[in-house]
Amino acid sequence: MRLDERCRQIELMLSDVDGVMTDGSIVLDNQGVESKTFHIRDGLGIHVWQRAGYRFGIVTGRSSQMVRLRAGELGIDIVRQGIDDKLTTTLELIAELNLTAQQVCYIGDDLPDLAVIEAVGLGVAVADAAEEVRSAADYTTSVPGGQGAVRETVELVLKNRNRWDEMTRKSWK
Repeated sequence: MRLDERCRQIELMLSDVDGVMTDGSIVLDNQGVESKTFHIRDGLGIHVWQRAGYRFGIVTGRSSQMVRLRAGELGIDIVRQGIDDKLTTTLELIAELNLTAQQVCYIGDDLPDLAVIEAVGLGVAVADAAEEVRSAADYTTSVPGGQGAVRETVELVLKNRNRWDEMTRKSWK
């Protein structure tokens, strides 16, 4: 199936966090407090996706208060942390939301994301993803994780659904 056809079917976008929504760095201070850096354009991309009437969710192997905070800021209600088997979790979400795998886009960067990327309708790898992930993906972003890869994916899908122009003309109050 062609990329544009895959994009037109997407109703749910799921993303890993470390290495996709962040650059993959985990910073710990002397007290062991973790911090992450998120790209503002990814946040706006997620907001645009949601305003277009679609769902966005997080499926990540690590658990972090930073992820809970960022998801809350962005109004993301699908948040699965500490997930060892991302494929099983994704398939459960698909069933809960009465979707098919073809209606799901998943953005990943490393080996734990590989099975999901192969199973969904649109598998996306960030530019600096592991070679195996890039090879399996339907699309590889032009930018690395943490540098707007989620936003690029949102634009790709909405442009192929002929929704991007409409969404960029909406009021941003």
